[in-house]
Amino acid sequence: MGVKDRGRNSRGENLSMTDSKTSGRFQHQKEMLVNRVKKRFKHLHKHFARQQITVFRLYDWDIPEIRAVVDWYDGHLVIGEYMRRQSVPEWLPIMGSAVADALDVPMENVHLKNRRAGKADGKRYERIDYTDRKIVVSERDLKFYVNPSDYVDTGLFSDHRNTRQRMREMARGKDFLNLYCYTATFSCYAAKGGAKTTLSVDRSETAIKWGRENLALNRISGKNHTLIQADTFDFLETARSRGQTFDLAVVDPPSYSTTLDRAQEFDVSKDHPKLLNAVKAVMRGGATLFFSTNHQNFQPCMEGLKAASVQEITHSTIPADYISKRKNIHRCWQITI
Repeated sequence: MGVKDRGRNSRGENLSMTDSKTSGRFQHQKEMLVNRVKKRFKHLHKHFARQQITVFRLYDWDIPEIRAVVDWYDGHLVIGEYMRRQSVPEWLPIMGSAVADALDVPMENVHLKNRRAGKADGKRYERIDYTDRKIVVSERDLKFYVNPSDYVDTGLFSDHRNTRQRMREMARGKDFLNLYCYTATFSCYAAKGGAKTTLSVDRSETAIKWGRENLALNRISGKNHTLIQADTFDFLETARSRGQTFDLAVVDPPSYSTTLDRAQEFDVSKDHPKLLNAVKAVMRGGATLFFSTNHQNFQPCMEGLKAASVQEITHSTIPADYISKRKNIHRCWQITI
């Protein structure tokens, strides 16, 4: 399959691809990627359409030499390259154009991202573009706003759709706490599951505003569903001093984060025992806490938590489209206080 001149992507980058010689260097990779993506799309699109799920993963570095991730967002493609020292700037646009051709997606709906490992992973809200363009996607009977262009993350972590459903099934009549809430998708599920209250906390003003939009989109309103812009540790200290407690919680922190003045730095590997003990202090007896991380080299250290039970449930929280022989997209624990 040749690469056509498809114009520009959402960042205004020319995707006509340098020249045929440059494109030809990657012909075999293009063919392998396109074949894999087309087969996956045919199977997954039909499967998820029955569940009203319009966001799913088509490819994630399944072939060693093709270091890419391809996600479907209801007619949009978000395609990322796992960057390394040998990466060349023309590779990702060539792969993006080939996949777009194969799935008949217009180039204005193709969004290219550079994905980097390490502490850059913690730059959760750093902007890479300024389109301010959101689209609405579906996940079962809920809907969420995503922005496929302006950030590395789009506003929806689809790898946690099973975890969200589990939260919904447990939420009825409970006071639910969502820490590092991002765009409050867990809170929407808990509210739809009949939670008595939901409280969502994130340090980012952007995330809190986005979370409010998602609640409104799903017709969730009222004083029982609250969003707070605050540092998680500051919030937990204040909640404990006020005697505020919860029955159900989810904690999904970034792998790394720092404040603007670098006065505070969070590293999930070394700081999760402190974090989980602080959360435990605001949980009622018998409460359930879900803790998740996507840190690829994470080593749990939960012996000092003194919980009634700590069970890793990763295998049941990763959806079929995210199962990979190379890695777990996340790890997740269910902790009973």
